[in-house]
Amino acid sequence: MIGRITGILLEKTPPVVCIDVGGVGYEIDVPMSTLYKLPENGAKVSLYTHLAVREDAHTLYGFSSTSERSAFRALIKVTGIGARTALAVLSGMTVDELANAITQQETGLLTRVPGIGKKTAERLLLELRGKLGADIAHAPGTPSAGRDDILNALLSLGYSHNETQAALKGLPEGVEVAEGIRLALKSLARA
Repeated sequence: MIGRITGILLEKTPPVVCIDVGGVGYEIDVPMSTLYKLPENGAKVSLYTHLAVREDAHTLYGFSSTSERSAFRALIKVTGIGARTALAVLSGMTVDELANAITQQETGLLTRVPGIGKKTAERLLLELRGKLGADIAHAPGTPSAGRDDILNALLSLGYSHNETQAALKGLPEGVEVAEGIRLALKSLARA
């Protein structure tokens, strides 16, 4: 496995970059988020990589951070999601935005990415819940695991995302899941 490449950036032809490492030019597919962070041609650059070996090709994918690479690896493990779609997701949103969408079970955020429909977004949310890895930090203000369980319970009962978010705001910090569901249902009944 090739885990990292450091060399001179020869060219950028989205979504592919070419990096010269000791006289060998490696063509690496990158998401647009990584492409925008790269310096001008001729500069030294390092990318974290993922090597995909198939019957007909060996393809290198490059990322500016290990969290991006971890998210890519988690995405390609989802049924029906290939490397191109995973790159599109990472091109359309940051890793933190992806983690927040999964935490909050927001299909709307994922369907904004070209090539991701409602069913694919729902499958991503289902299969990636809790699987993005410890190195991917969630943005401040995202629900804790207990709040996640409360949110999912309310959503499965048929309440809308806006209703559940409003109910979650009224809950005390550190509330147990069962008690949180009870309090949230009480709040929703009053509204």
